[in-house]
Amino acid sequence: MRYWQVLKLFWSTAIAAELEYRLNFAIAALTSSINLSGSLFGLFLFYRTGYEFSGWTWEEALIVLGIFTFLQGCAATFLSPNLNRIVEQVQEGTLDFVLLKPISSQFWLSTRKVSPWGFPDLCFGLILILYAGTRLNLDPLNYLIALFPLTLGLIILYSLWFILGATSIWFVKIYNVTEVLRGLLEAGRFPLVAYPSLFRVFFTFIVPVAFLTTVPAQTLLGRSSGVWLLGSAILAIALFYCSQIFWQFALRFYTSASS
Repeated sequence: MRYWQVLKLFWSTAIAAELEYRLNFAIAALTSSINLSGSLFGLFLFYRTGYEFSGWTWEEALIVLGIFTFLQGCAATFLSPNLNRIVEQVQEGTLDFVLLKPISSQFWLSTRKVSPWGFPDLCFGLILILYAGTRLNLDPLNYLIALFPLTLGLIILYSLWFILGATSIWFVKIYNVTEVLRGLLEAGRFPLVAYPSLFRVFFTFIVPVAFLTTVPAQTLLGRSSGVWLLGSAILAIALFYCSQIFWQFALRFYTSASS
């Protein structure tokens, strides 16, 4: 309960501060709409001649794109404002003050900020999913079931991002590394079958993009097997646990600003 109260305080003050610059929201919405238009155009180029990704119709591919857009919005709203600042905390020595607070330092670093500029992507992603789902006559129960792998996908994304952020203890300038991760995650805008076999292996077992978008989409469509869902759960739990262990390990090498 104490953590929920702290989270409410964090987010209320962060949103109040961000909304002082309301023009940024209009710019963010315009940017999101342009990005989504580009993604739709790229997908349209595949389907305009009657070509289909194996086993994926146009509407089903739209669901994958909608989930990708939604996750992109979650990253812009919750992850990027916080995890990208870990580097600054280490550089400026303000991580000292975080470590002295009577709450988990990982919780503080992961939830201190929230940015409303990711809301347009959240909305566009949901609209795209609902539009495609309506065209496919999906049952409301499908959406509820799909929340499970979608939540697991968010945990996977957060854990990977936080682990990379924690490496700033040793390598102060890691902005390029996080950008590489975001670039690789761009592959999630298409179903996994869109890529050659070697890339499918890479995006499943090396950089688990498949568990972020394709598995939730398959679950929403009622096509996902229990093996994939179990794999998503195991991966999410393992990566989240690893992020906690890795952070505690990294702190052993942290040299505070006063030492």
